[in-house]
Amino acid sequence: MIPAWKDNWSQTRQHYLDWWSGKGLVISMWGYIPQGGEPHEPVQPPPAAKDLEQYWFDPQWRALHIHYQLAHSCMGADILPVADTNLGPGSLAAILGAELQAGEDTIWIRLRPDTSDQIFFDQDNKWWLLHLELLRACRRLSEGRYFVGMPDLCEGLDVLVGLRGAEQVFLDMVERPAVVQSQLDQIHRIYLDVFDRIYEIISVDGEMAFCYFSIWGPGKVAKLQCDVSAMISPADFRRFALPYLRMQCQAINYTLYHLDGIDAIRHLDPLLEIEQLKAIQWTPGAGQPQGGDPCWYGLYRRIRNAGKSVMASWVQIAELEPLLDAVGPEGLAVLMDFQSERDIEQAARIAGRYR
Repeated sequence: MIPAWKDNWSQTRQHYLDWWSGKGLVISMWGYIPQGGEPHEPVQPPPAAKDLEQYWFDPQWRALHIHYQLAHSCMGADILPVADTNLGPGSLAAILGAELQAGEDTIWIRLRPDTSDQIFFDQDNKWWLLHLELLRACRRLSEGRYFVGMPDLCEGLDVLVGLRGAEQVFLDMVERPAVVQSQLDQIHRIYLDVFDRIYEIISVDGEMAFCYFSIWGPGKVAKLQCDVSAMISPADFRRFALPYLRMQCQAINYTLYHLDGIDAIRHLDPLLEIEQLKAIQWTPGAGQPQGGDPCWYGLYRRIRNAGKSVMASWVQIAELEPLLDAVGPEGLAVLMDFQSERDIEQAARIAGRYR
């Protein structure tokens, strides 16, 4: 597919292919800034949302809103044209029985009301049907213009915590580990089934994009995570998280692991052992220096030396050149904190000197 709203798609496509293989540089951002001048097409905005429920949960309105935003957004450097179809981080939990609640800036996952040990995929679940409606509405509008992104389903322990709560899951890991593993088995099978069903809707010529961190690949693409790893031991991570992450990497062509917070760094070595895992994204967390700070250069080199590509996030323009000098451009994706089209042009010029 050649997305019509991305003038330099052939270059960006090659940059991503090179990055996945550990030898290329990607300069992008998560989200968009308005484009100056004429839009990609003269798209009019939908009427203002009546309330938060419509803003998040009306698939037809939201598809029109996304379409309008993308038509007026800058796609310079390696910024991907992707419709953001997220229904909250970890929306697989809602598909499996949790509830979604509209917030000002995001959608919240609320625990499943019952405490059954069994986890089922009800294909009549209202949140699953909403996923399908939103994805199909976006796909109709996107045709030939931009990609429709895979929503942030999440997986494994993060979904189980979304269903049962962290306290109950951690207690079960000690007192009923076999039950936890059975539940994780069920979640894993359902995740792959749901992923494949969505892939059939959003893929174009086998290619697809993932909303979270805005990544693309010529096959199945996913961001993986285990944010609750910050609260569990290395032994429990190897037992309850690592096997399922490995199986996901074996089933999905291009995988990026979201390493979230300094307390998760202790699990980096097991992640680097997963042969099929392509890349690792680093999120320092609240109160920490962000991804362009020199204090993280050693972490990036550690990941690259293990043969994985790396993604640094929320990097400032002034930090880009020192980052490239210290870590090198090979196998590095940089999510910039762009504030203007001028920033994008400047970053593209800097990157051009290193390619």
